Amino acid sequence: MKIIICGATGFIGRNLLEHFSRDQRNEIIAINFKRPPLDGFNNNVRWVNTDLRLAGSLKEYINNTDLFLQFAATTSGANDIKNRPYLHVTDNAVMNSHLLRESFESHVKHFIFPSCTVMLASLEKQKEEDWDESTQINPTYFGVGNTKIYIEKMCKFYSNLGMKTTVIRHSNVFGPYDKFDLNKSHVLGATIRKVINSPQKGELNVWGTGKARRDFIYIKDLISFIEKSYSNQTDSFGLYNCGMGESISINKLAELIIRLSGKDLDIFNDISKPDIPTALSLDCSKALEDLGWEIKSDFTQSLELTYRWAENNINIL
Repeated sequence: MKIIICGATGFIGRNLLEHFSRDQRNEIIAINFKRPPLDGFNNNVRWVNTDLRLAGSLKEYINNTDLFLQFAATTSGANDIKNRPYLHVTDNAVMNSHLLRESFESHVKHFIFPSCTVMLASLEKQKEEDWDESTQINPTYFGVGNTKIYIEKMCKFYSNLGMKTTVIRHSNVFGPYDKFDLNKSHVLGATIRKVINSPQKGELNVWGTGKARRDFIYIKDLISFIEKSYSNQTDSFGLYNCGMGESISINKLAELIIRLSGKDLDIFNDISKPDIPTALSLDCSKALEDLGWEIKSDFTQSLELTYRWAENNINIL
């Protein structure tokens, strides 16, 4: 199978690359841009350095592609979402517009795009059809949310023209190679980094009230979803929720990570910092019914694996 992985040096892309390159029968085109190619992969991986915001950037590589995994994006954490929301709009709209058109014109068999849940209102056990397009997106997410919706609609547009596409409305992904940068990572990675950096006893600064609730998904479960989608999706367009299916508060998450660390830390909620007070969990029954996919990982065990990985790799993070 010929697979293109965009964003192959990023968190999700690197995990996808490690997973799919294990099968020597796969021909992998791994796309990098700002970061150098990664070492240690078999000769079935070919690295291509290119700026995906430019039209025709993959023209000479994209023909006869079975699976196109579009996991390249301009991303960052809550601080930028709050203070510089435009960062997530222009680059991602331009990049995905070019890639979808080029994939269609080059007869890509299956294009998979990771959306997210930022356009969704606070609601527990939310199904795909629960979202009302006329409902106002949370003002904090207005730019990035509408950008995601635009790309989702472009996926459906090209599926109507004959290219199979899948949109994954995934919850917060975590696992090895995640971002653990305090300025750019999401809440789980940032909290792990804060705990690792903390003394054995003291105080852990948690942004906001800590009452916001998030749904999470371990990277291995996301990869499993992608495999199920490629193998089992029969419709030309699929839009699926992909998450743990339950929410956990930020304070509870911090408590679990502190417990894993073995440190004696008290949580201090810093309400002067950015806080996005939403509560959301996903109903993923459609993915089970259509694709045969469901969560296999235990959250606490997966959180511990992620914490230990970060702890052992802190010098290179």
